[in-house]
Amino acid sequence: MSFEYTRNCEVLADTPWPSAMRRVALAVEYSGSGFRGFQVQPRGISTVQGALHKALSAVADEPITLVCAGRTDAGVHATNQIVHFDTLAVRPERAWVRGVRPHLPDGVGVRWAREVKPQFHARFSARSRAYRYLLTDASARPALLHDQVTWSRRALNVEAMREAAQALVGEHDFTSYRAVQCQARSPVRTIEHLHLVRRGDLIVLEVKANAFLHHMVRNIVGVLMAIGAGEKPVDWAGEVLRARDRRTGGMTAPPFGLYLVEVDYESEFDLPRALPGPLFFPQPVGALGDSDSAVNFC
Repeated sequence: MSFEYTRNCEVLADTPWPSAMRRVALAVEYSGSGFRGFQVQPRGISTVQGALHKALSAVADEPITLVCAGRTDAGVHATNQIVHFDTLAVRPERAWVRGVRPHLPDGVGVRWAREVKPQFHARFSARSRAYRYLLTDASARPALLHDQVTWSRRALNVEAMREAAQALVGEHDFTSYRAVQCQARSPVRTIEHLHLVRRGDLIVLEVKANAFLHHMVRNIVGVLMAIGAGEKPVDWAGEVLRARDRRTGGMTAPPFGLYLVEVDYESEFDLPRALPGPLFFPQPVGALGDSDSAVNFC
């Protein structure tokens, strides 16, 4: 039994691959502030995927659709969203980077392009994903980064947040930390590490896992913010986890501070590596764990 090929599909051993077809992977950076999320929506609604479809189709001179590693909500940003698309167009890799630039809005850019083997799939080939969430508890709400950093009106105790985060590292049922409307078949995920550091008024949370549930990172941040503000005790994060009930989990943190910063794949796909960012925070994923601010799963 063979599986019929359709553009952008998962290619298995017995999937017939059209001889003239090419599969291209891109790393995409975008500011989510001006979009209603990543996923394409009905005509007239601005999305990142819709902008990419239009720009890539112009360069390919044929209709292009794509698949991403992980869809992001309205207001959420990405520095290294990985996508792939299939095309009959023969173009140098630089055309998919520089050539699409004039066709994209200012809030979207392509960091690199690479022609990949048909077995690569942006979503299904991913081994892990990493997000960073940027917070500030400065005395005044930031004006310049108001849609790129989440502001806490209350001072946050990072040490308490760090201690609370230990309960979430490892393999767990994250029912309490996913959105009620989450459609994932299983709530079980494995958090590889959860790091928290303070740099002056900036607090950075970095979390890496095999996969994430809908709103999982924002719900984790919401719980840790309540603990950091002294509203809840340190052991509340673990209590929420064990309850397996979203109603126990408190607020969902705003989308503004959330960034998809890395998607990891097997080395056989030979994809370029780019610093996770955002631009003003370039340390590689995992580097925050070089200090005493690490919470790791081994």
